[in-house]
Formats: sequence, C-alpha cells, structure tokens
Amino acid sequence: MNWLKNFVRPKLRKLVGRGKDSPDNLWHNCQNCQQRVFHRDLEKNLSVCPHCGFHLRVNARQRMTALFDNGQFQIVGLAPTMVDPLKFRDSRRYSDRLKEAKEQTGDADALTVASGGMGGIGVVMAVLDFQFMGGSMGLAVGEGLLTAARLAVQRKSPLIVISSSGGARMQEGVYSLMQMARTTIAVEELREAGLPYIMVLADPTTGGVTASFAMLGDVAIAEPGAIIGFAGQRVIEQTIRETLPEGFQRAEYLYDHGMVDMVVHRAELRATLIRVLSLLMQKGPSKPTRPILDADGNVPALGYKGNPGGM
Repeated sequence: MNWLKNFVRPKLRKLVGRGKDSPDNLWHNCQNCQQRVFHRDLEKNLSVCPHCGFHLRVNARQRMTALFDNGQFQIVGLAPTMVDPLKFRDSRRYSDRLKEAKEQTGDADALTVASGGMGGIGVVMAVLDFQFMGGSMGLAVGEGLLTAARLAVQRKSPLIVISSSGGARMQEGVYSLMQMARTTIAVEELREAGLPYIMVLADPTTGGVTASFAMLGDVAIAEPGAIIGFAGQRVIEQTIRETLPEGFQRAEYLYDHGMVDMVVHRAELRATLIRVLSLLMQKGPSKPTRPILDADGNVPALGYKGNPGGM
C-alpha cells in the first residue's frame, strides 16, 4: 500500500477542496533527488530543494522579486520586432509556438527588462526565462538587451543580466545569429560609459548566448550546478572522441578552471550582488590618502597608510 498516494493525497484533496488538480499544485518533485516538496516550503526556499540543494528553474518575475529591494521593480517596455521573419515551420508553425509560449508565461518574449533598487543602488536588470521557448535568443531578445544597456547608460546605472537559455532561436535563422553581434555591441556601450556589467549564469546557459553576452561580464556569477557551455557534452565527446571529466560544464567545474568568478547559492545571491555593486560603483576613496613620512621627511618602505598599493 502506498501510504502517500492512498491516504495522504485523498486527505489533502478533501482539505483544500479543489478536486483532482490540487495535489499537482501543492507538491513538486525535485528533478535531482526525486523528493516531493510542499509548494510553500519551495517558495520560502527560493525554489531550491531543501533536501539536496538543487536549484530549480524560476521565471523572470520570480527572480526580480527576490533580488530588487522589497520586491519592487518597474518593467521596461520593449520596442516591437519582426515576428516570424522567415515564416518558419517545422512540425508546427513558429507563429503558433510563439503564441503558445506567450500564453503560458504571460510575457511577450524570453527576455524581461526591469529597473529598480538593490541595496539603494539604481539597477537595470534583464532576465532570460527558460520557460519561454528554452530562453532562446531571437530578434526580441537582442533588441531587449540593447534597450537594457542603453537605459543603463542613460541612467548611469549598472546592468545585471541573468541568463537561462538553450542558445540562438533556430526558427529565426540568421536573424538570430545576428543578435550575437548586437548584444556584444550593447556590452561595449556599457564599457565605454564605465558602467558595471554583471552576469548571473543560471541553468542552463548554452549555445549562442554563451558565445556572446553571457561571457562578457565584468563579474561572472554562477548558480550551483548550472550547466554552462557552448555545445552539449555528448556533441563534444562525439567530436573529439574522448570521455570528458565528471562534472564537465557544471558551474563548480568552470569555477575551478577560472571561467566564472563565483558560485553563489540563490539565497545569498542578492547580498552578493549588492556587495559587488557597492564595490564597483564606488567612484574612489572618500578622502585622499597621504604618505606617512619618517623623521627625515622620507616615505618609509611600507609606503602609504592603509592597504598596500592604495587598494
């Protein structure tokens, strides 16, 4: 006898009074350890499994609510782009796939741009949502990232981008590949303005997104266990005819090999980002440092007061 299925589940149905759909809404299965987690516990834990620490995927608005001060932010409207420029069709029309993704997520495309405060610092944030056609990058995503970068330059604010994507959107062909160059230009405009560009690499970050703006951050932060790479592991193994190391393309492996700067648990991400922003947005020391002179009026061997090198 399955105690959960035959006893607990009927009791829950009766308690909440929502019929047959209630258990599916109340409980979630962890993809990693297969443990069932009550939905309220999962929400409190920022969609991180309390049993094994596995980071489940979350949508753009969930991320923004967790990161912005008091969960308050303003969505930035994006300019419309061409829809289905190639009139593409595989097993289904691309226009039908777009319509379905919009209905499921409530978003116009895979990228959401917003502005708000983080630790009192004005920030522009762009978030890719894997639930929208695998977070794939097409015309709308390229336009959105360019808009986010230019808004950050206009407001003299840092830009934080959170990626969760399978790469370029094949249904838009060369138009999608062109976004790799456009998003790189967006990052360069930030650099020219002297503004911080911070990348948060979530699971997965792959393909053309990795090959463009995802690897250009001044600081690269990854979530634990995130898959980060260009081609998939199986494709690489078939190409080089070698077995790849265990954990290859996982965030921890990339950290050990210098590809990312930090691997940060989702519960610590907001505090970490605020700390990094505070350091990068600091224009300089509040008071000029002066050399400490010895009795003869010379600078001693230790140099300046404070940290060596004036850091």
